[in-house]
Amino acid sequence: MRLANALLLAAIGPSAAFSQFPDLGPVKLTFEQRVRYESRDGRSYGLARTRVGVSLRAAEWLRLSAMAQDSRAPWYGHGAPNTVRDPIDLQEASVEMFGERKSGFGMTAGRMMLNYGEARLIGSPQWNNLSRTWDHARFYYRLPKARLEALMVSPVKVRIGEFNRPVLGDRIWGTYNAFPNFHRKNLLDVYLLRHDLNQPGAVKLGVNTFGFRLAGPFAAGSRFSVEAALQTGKVGPAKHRAGAWFGSLSRRWTLGRRTLDLSGEYKFASGTDDPRNSSRSGTFDQLYPANHDKFGHQDLFGWRNIHNTRSLGAWGLTRSLALNFMYNSFWLASARDSLYNGSGRSIAHSAAGAAGRHVGQEADVFATYKYSHFQFGAGYGHLFKGGFINHTMPALRPTYLYVFHTFSL
Repeated sequence: MRLANALLLAAIGPSAAFSQFPDLGPVKLTFEQRVRYESRDGRSYGLARTRVGVSLRAAEWLRLSAMAQDSRAPWYGHGAPNTVRDPIDLQEASVEMFGERKSGFGMTAGRMMLNYGEARLIGSPQWNNLSRTWDHARFYYRLPKARLEALMVSPVKVRIGEFNRPVLGDRIWGTYNAFPNFHRKNLLDVYLLRHDLNQPGAVKLGVNTFGFRLAGPFAAGSRFSVEAALQTGKVGPAKHRAGAWFGSLSRRWTLGRRTLDLSGEYKFASGTDDPRNSSRSGTFDQLYPANHDKFGHQDLFGWRNIHNTRSLGAWGLTRSLALNFMYNSFWLASARDSLYNGSGRSIAHSAAGAAGRHVGQEADVFATYKYSHFQFGAGYGHLFKGGFINHTMPALRPTYLYVFHTFSL
């Protein structure tokens, strides 16, 4: 309790000390502290994350950045895993060259949190208490209507009690190209990514992902987003052929002086028709996404072997207060393949497909309120179990409750 109270006081305290950092010219300082209380899976615990960052513009063409992060899980108990805690470590340390240019060559290298497109394949999930970071090198060339990029990234593995290091045997490399004014204010991303995994104890991967994302304005004031990807390569000795796609449509209405944003979407990712056939793999490799809210507010599932419909209503009660309602429904793409979590790991399986394909339905309600440098929020979610969950995981407790606040500068 002493630690928890200290964390809560630390999160509230900075507002009394200062309202913003002083102007330090080429040096920019950042600070963020978030405390969240969660109750899920029959247990309750706290999550506390503190970040302190500094950015130095050493020259007109050169910027150096670094960030320290301290993530803890009070009330979790002894042996909290490295998915929820990581005492102070280096979250970012990078160099950027020619980042301010509107055309020509540029690059970044070092350790950084990265998001590409809508972060469905490569992202750093901020809702997570740790937030994935990457050791990377990116080289890009800007044109008036394009940004052409070559990249190589490796996820950093959290090592409690020692310095976090990248998993160099697990890497994504290739090209990700953006065309922000492709056609009538629509944007287009086109990418070719290679995922190599070659480390002891893991199935060897060599997966190629060819994909695109198209987004922008649509009819009657609405907006759309579409993304699709096909995969080839090898998963162990098996030939890999898989695919996934996503489509959404959203629109904002004004009711009186209040805004109402409504959106609906559908997602699909292939599964393996017959897992007993060791010569063929059909389960989509979701790489390393930022999945929060993409498959329900509870973040139970990922973009593998799944059909998902999702609707979201965001009601702006005031400029500072928003109320959100979300609904999701899930089915397996292949009844014989597994159900996968947001990290891409198998969490349930019905070898003969006897459990059926319907996973369940999730309903969520959550609210956020902003005041000065603070943000407050709370949410509740419940998964109504379908036949597959009832058959394979009958003891699952599908309720999620949380409250949080964040202070940032």
